[in-house]
Amino acid sequence: MAVGAAAIVSLAVSGCSSPSTPAATDAKSGGSLVVGVTSDPDTLFPWKATQFQAVAVLQNVYGTLTEFDKDLNVVPGLAESWEASEDGLTVTLKLREGATFADGSTFGSEDVKSSLDLIKDEKTAAVSSSALASVVSVEAQDANTVLLTLSAPDAALPASLAVVNMAMLSSDDTEAALNTAPNGTGPYSFDSRVANQSITLKKNAKYWGGEPTLDKVEFRVIPDESSIVSALQSGNVQMSVFDDPLVAQTAESATTTVTKTPQLAYHVLQLNATRGALTDVNVRLAMQCAIDRQQVLDTAALGEGEVTGPITSPAYKSDPDARPCPTRDLDKAKSYLEKAGKADGVTIKAIVSQGEYATSVNEAQNLKSQLAEAGITLDVETLESGAYVDRWIAGDFDAAVALNGGRPDPDGMYGRYFTSTGNLNKVAGYSSPALDALFAEGKATSDPKERAAIYEKVSAELEDNAAWIWLFTSHSYTVTASTVKGFVPMPNASLQSLRTTTVN
Repeated sequence: MAVGAAAIVSLAVSGCSSPSTPAATDAKSGGSLVVGVTSDPDTLFPWKATQFQAVAVLQNVYGTLTEFDKDLNVVPGLAESWEASEDGLTVTLKLREGATFADGSTFGSEDVKSSLDLIKDEKTAAVSSSALASVVSVEAQDANTVLLTLSAPDAALPASLAVVNMAMLSSDDTEAALNTAPNGTGPYSFDSRVANQSITLKKNAKYWGGEPTLDKVEFRVIPDESSIVSALQSGNVQMSVFDDPLVAQTAESATTTVTKTPQLAYHVLQLNATRGALTDVNVRLAMQCAIDRQQVLDTAALGEGEVTGPITSPAYKSDPDARPCPTRDLDKAKSYLEKAGKADGVTIKAIVSQGEYATSVNEAQNLKSQLAEAGITLDVETLESGAYVDRWIAGDFDAAVALNGGRPDPDGMYGRYFTSTGNLNKVAGYSSPALDALFAEGKATSDPKERAAIYEKVSAELEDNAAWIWLFTSHSYTVTASTVKGFVPMPNASLQSLRTTTVN
């Protein structure tokens, strides 16, 4: 993965291009696959998708200019190649010819220009718009060539273009239309939806990467994970991805296979430093010192994972011991409260999602118990997944128990959160001039070792100011029936290999 990180940098600043992305195999059509999920996607518009279930569906419907391979290297997608100028201030994209949208229309440079311009537009409220902050202009030079003009070299750009929040949309489509009937260039196209029950995709026989091996993929909503296990065992569901190791254990049988995959996603207690008592860094540091992260991991996820710092990207991984309280220190926590003038205690309101991931409520309960011992009351409000996402996006919370997706490049992971102009900065609730300067330096630097040193400083700035309280990374547990072949789980939780999966 360190090699992959180096490749990301070289593609952005050295004018290199990577080999073609792996296409679908020549395996015979594998019929239909039913995937059990716990929640109905809260949106079908890719530029606003943050819920894990929504991302899982949409990444199979929409295409992006670049993609990640199974090792998280950046490879071509709808852009067949790209080349940066010597000074890094322009990037020329050569688009793949013959790619079409599900409605039959041809994908081309005007769609790229329209998509990138709209993602950058604040009115769109795209969740990854900050990833295009360096892009000054987008020019469609001809039908298959796009020129990006940058304000500064951007080493993170190729990786940023690979996420579904950067999906390429037809210039003729609107958000309202796509929320009803998605229209993408991906391996599957939208077939039907029954609200709160299922979403069904059908193969896109004209997919540029080769015809997918499944005729249909149904994402079936079964809110209770134990019920998904029963459906797997009865054969009504052929695949599901769990984050609860105990549930995964119960799903293992003679007719199923369980694959355990470490994830880049991280469990965190987000703190909004713009609200109430949390505006005082000493209160935030008191909370940080009052928490035993290993205990949260052991209690909520049976110890299946590891304590983490802010950055989980493999080549830039934070040292979890490089923080003011690497282990729990109640005396220090109480000392910080005294500095804040809160020696008698403080109450912090927190939101937690029920249904989006399995360990959330257990994490919240353990955090509440631990913080109480330091005189900090965590007043927890449990919300269903959709309501939680709405509050989270609006930054309408003091604290939030969250599972956030990690990315191979740390700028894509945090640039939109912790810079003063980041489009998710109100969700982060924290920024500083020091972080603005560090993130700008990280994007403009091409050498992997120099970038690693910069992001180590980013991590220190976040930890020393207790911007959030990072807890642990865990695993995903992909359970497949014995009839399912060819699915490859990925550390970024992508389900992109459904395009090469078969079911007998």
